[in-house]
Amino acid sequence: MKVTIENKKGLNKDLKILIDKETMNSYMNEKYEEIKGTVNLKGFRPGKVPKEVLKRQFGKAVFGEVLDKVLKDTSTKALEENKIKPAGQPKLDLKTYGEDKELEYVLSVTELPKVDIKSLENIKFDQYVVKIDNSETDKRIKEIAKNQPNFKDTKPETKAKEGDLVTLDYKATVDNKEFKGNEGKNTQLTLGKDLFLKGFDKQLIGVKKDDEKVVEAILPENFPEKELVNKKAKFKCKILNVKQSEEVKIDDNFAKNLGAKDLKDLKSLISRQINDEYKNSLDQLSKNQILKEIEKIKVDELPENLVDEEVKILSQGMPDEEAKKNKKTFEEKAKNRIKTGLILNEFGEKNQIKVSEVEIQNEVQKQLRMMPGQEKMVMDFYQKNPSAVASLRGTVYEQKILNLIKEKGKANKKEISKSEAEKILKAAHDHNHDQEKKDNKPKSEVKTTKEKKPSTKTAKSKPATKKIKKVSKK
Repeated sequence: MKVTIENKKGLNKDLKILIDKETMNSYMNEKYEEIKGTVNLKGFRPGKVPKEVLKRQFGKAVFGEVLDKVLKDTSTKALEENKIKPAGQPKLDLKTYGEDKELEYVLSVTELPKVDIKSLENIKFDQYVVKIDNSETDKRIKEIAKNQPNFKDTKPETKAKEGDLVTLDYKATVDNKEFKGNEGKNTQLTLGKDLFLKGFDKQLIGVKKDDEKVVEAILPENFPEKELVNKKAKFKCKILNVKQSEEVKIDDNFAKNLGAKDLKDLKSLISRQINDEYKNSLDQLSKNQILKEIEKIKVDELPENLVDEEVKILSQGMPDEEAKKNKKTFEEKAKNRIKTGLILNEFGEKNQIKVSEVEIQNEVQKQLRMMPGQEKMVMDFYQKNPSAVASLRGTVYEQKILNLIKEKGKANKKEISKSEAEKILKAAHDHNHDQEKKDNKPKSEVKTTKEKKPSTKTAKSKPATKKIKKVSKK
């Protein structure tokens, strides 16, 4: 194989590739030997069909297969030997080809630019550590305790009030007629929550153990027996028990019921969980800082085809007139994103960052935990959409790159309080919101060139306000 590089113009170049006739004939002979053992022709024993007969019968098909193989093998080898990383699919132009002839073709390729990643070793960013005061931990534990049901038995003459737990049997009728599912045994209702039927709870206030009470309620829109929807039902109730709510005592037993060793261990777990509520969002701010610093790194020239593709993504769904009007703005954004992707990808390659199947599965499991009740739908989605799995692989790949950059970079560590964390995250959220309104379009993804073109996401950080309901050890 002879390779000559021609028409060098910036990142664009042509590779003229010549495969001599002898090499092509050896490929053809190898293919004929391969098919000889599989062909059955009348008058010839298996494996004994002469080559000339095979050429007459299958020559064009064999040459087509050989040509495809040679083009694939030699073009890949030519790029590797000349250390050319193509930006997109190269164009191939056949010049000379045919049976018993040499093969000559031109491979037109746009090359990825060389990027300098040395500055990533010393990149600067803020790294936040949230210090959780004991008062914050105690406050959260009290909130958890408040939501833990704790009822104690009362005297038989005690009348039920709002907040009490009433246990009852009931039998319901509509127009004095029974219906399917009209009976309930040992039904428990916390008065005031109105979780059974609207207005049902209030009518039980004042009842006591062994009382009988007729309660009236309208059957709801989602009632199984459609002919009874919005009809008034009478419930004959037998009160079995009345329990009063009691404040939960925060002690070692309380902690053990939540999965901790003791109260001290529970406080440690809660403190860690509060910190984790802010950690992900604050870590994202650090990564956004890194991405901003990467944008400042100079790259002399970017592949026009990649920039054009990104511009198309940015203007997707826009009327042609509006897309033309914003073309320069889109081109600038596209260049920044392509450049960031190239730099991250180069860093990933130099540091031999890979994504394993185990890591992909872990990411899928993480998404399943975030969507309780929809696990089957999520699994079906990934099983039926290979492109979604590729995108997920890209997300993990990018995350590993940014994590390594953080490890190698220079972190400006800042210890902040919970309230300071909330202010920082709110400011970041407001800034992103204003920027999004200014752009009048959600941010696109930055494409890299490895691991099926993962994206460098610049996700918005939001204040963490979700309450912890369950404690678990990590």
